[in-house]
Amino acid sequence: MAEDLTITQSTSKEEQYQSIIPQIEALLYGETDFVANMANVAAALKEQFNWFWVGFYLVKQDELVLGPFQGPVACTRIKKGKGVCGTSWAKAETIIVPDVEEFPGHIACASASKSEIVLPLIVADEVIGVLDVDSEVLNKFDDTDQIYLEQVIVILLNNLSI
Repeated sequence: MAEDLTITQSTSKEEQYQSIIPQIEALLYGETDFVANMANVAAALKEQFNWFWVGFYLVKQDELVLGPFQGPVACTRIKKGKGVCGTSWAKAETIIVPDVEEFPGHIACASASKSEIVLPLIVADEVIGVLDVDSEVLNKFDDTDQIYLEQVIVILLNNLSI
């Protein structure tokens, strides 16, 4: 079923999240296909916030492998502990990077990316993937993004069927 999102651009970041999160819940409601749900989450977040890149990497055979995303082409495989995504996976924690040039071992999949937030997808105490969001603006992400994107992940994982 096609859905139209109500995009709110002229409000605060928090208000934008408060607007998009119930829409993501409705979009995912009743759909158990994980790939379809990741695709719709990436699209909804990209449309709402107009970030440079929004997408998922999934753990497959000891690597993160590119999953559904919105934005320019991306790195296909990332080793555990490498770059922001691999570090988030290894530490099982959210990482906010105000300036990717200052992150040791940053993997430059796109030179336009300036700041990044990566959040792990954790099921039964195991990281199964990460949500990666990049901006072409320095210092784009903060605790507000972490709080609300973690809520988005909870919604996604509550509809999990891999």
